[in-house]
Amino acid sequence: MSASTTAARPTPPTPNAPNASAKLTPREKKWIVYDVGNSAFVLLSTAVVPIYAKSLMPADGNIVSAWGYAQTIASLVIALLMPLLGSIADVQGMKVKFFLGFFGTGVVTCAALALPLTWLPFLVVYVLATIGLNGSLTFYDSMLIDTTSNERMDRVSSHGYGWGYVGSTVPFIACIALIFGGPALLGWSTAACTRATFVITALWWAAFTIPLLTSYRQVHYRATRDHTREAVRGTFTELAGTLRKLVKNKPLWMFMIAFFFYIDAVNTVISMSTSYGTQLGIDSTQLVVALLVTQFVAFPCAILYGRLAGRFGCKPMIVAAVIAYMCIVFFAAFFLRSAVEFWILAILVGMFQGGIQALSRSYYGKIIPKEHANEYYGLYDIFGKTASILGTFLVATTTSLTGNASLGVLSIAILLVVALVFLTLQKDPTKTV
Repeated sequence: MSASTTAARPTPPTPNAPNASAKLTPREKKWIVYDVGNSAFVLLSTAVVPIYAKSLMPADGNIVSAWGYAQTIASLVIALLMPLLGSIADVQGMKVKFFLGFFGTGVVTCAALALPLTWLPFLVVYVLATIGLNGSLTFYDSMLIDTTSNERMDRVSSHGYGWGYVGSTVPFIACIALIFGGPALLGWSTAACTRATFVITALWWAAFTIPLLTSYRQVHYRATRDHTREAVRGTFTELAGTLRKLVKNKPLWMFMIAFFFYIDAVNTVISMSTSYGTQLGIDSTQLVVALLVTQFVAFPCAILYGRLAGRFGCKPMIVAAVIAYMCIVFFAAFFLRSAVEFWILAILVGMFQGGIQALSRSYYGKIIPKEHANEYYGLYDIFGKTASILGTFLVATTTSLTGNASLGVLSIAILLVVALVFLTLQKDPTKTV
């Protein structure tokens, strides 16, 4: 590794890290539960927030374009901020401060979604909440390397996604029950009940963040507190140096390209499945229930995937998930025609969604320099967030040109093929020779 412009220290082992098969430690459990907290907002954003935003718009308003712009702005802000802030956060003691800032922004603005009564202010607040969420997740992901050892990273990351999936359903079910039952039981309007769900979700998110804040300690960093001012001043130089090192690290950049394409496909399957089901005439109630089924299936499968990674290796399991997603895309394109097939699709997505997300996070954490973790996770976040654009554009364009939504869905396979090529050519740095 080349010399840094700021003082670097030897990478210490993560303290109190038991062997790979031992039970989860208290520190690992407290890291995991943040996934339970923030996933509640993710699920609510998928199912409730767009519908409520549409209800605030005039009859001729286009929620699809407005929602698309809101998501794009939030993703762009995070993509621009994270590498820079991530570099500063690699300084000793700074990571938790940045995490707290973004988390606090996310929670406060999540609750504040209950205030706007017109669609534009509502979407502005939603963009701020999304920035807070995604910003906190970048620092949270990088906390994984301080929480556990390389040998246990796959397992701990998988537990995070698994418990996040099932945990998010608790407030979500409560919120859905409030929206549909609140008017009759409480005498509130449906709009008032919906606004209450934003506050409930914010409280849930905050409650499940407290354990992490009370237990986290930054182990890997690139400068001491005494050198913080010099380290912050040299951030731009550090970032440029990181990019140069990334270009020279062939296994790392090959994985990042593969990640860009396959996570784009995963995100596209998630974001387009409901609209595709609606296009096929499947009842909206069936779609919402299928979404819950995906969450419950993803819970045990994500944890199982982490265990299988310990036996067969992290990268082989990522490759297996990419191949599985190719099968899912083919199934959706050629066989999905009714609610029964949509339920099958939901189960199949749940089986592999959490696993590929969790192992991508942990595999990346193993192959990057740990004293620059936030900086590298900022780049990881750029690839993950900008990957939400290509797939949906590909589906929309193919569908428009052919007039066939099935061919539009099938086009997602192109992304998976490209990812599979790069994964096949990449030499696994974690594989012992």
